[in-house]
Amino acid sequence: MSAKKTRIMYIEDKSAGLNGPARIGRVTYSKTGQSIYYGGRTFQRLGGDGFKANYFDADTGDHFWISGPRKDGQDRLYPSSSMPVEIDPDVHDEYWSDIRGRAAAQ
Repeated sequence: MSAKKTRIMYIEDKSAGLNGPARIGRVTYSKTGQSIYYGGRTFQRLGGDGFKANYFDADTGDHFWISGPRKDGQDRLYPSSSMPVEIDPDVHDEYWSDIRGRAAAQ
């Protein structure tokens, strides 16, 4: 049996507007890659039907923007947002070293 594919991703909640709470965390992909699992939630692709979102929560229908994190840290679609991007503790060091290419920020 093969292990499920995981990856550190940027996850932004778009359910309340264009600038929502965001975080960096490790997601798990379904076997087909059409669904993503994170934080006890299942996200499914919108298939181009979303407005500034590419996934939706399968239980609530809330829209999310989920993408690979950028090396420069400019992950938000709208960089003018002043909301912080949280980083899950279990990926903190790996995010800073492997993705951002520097020592972990405190």
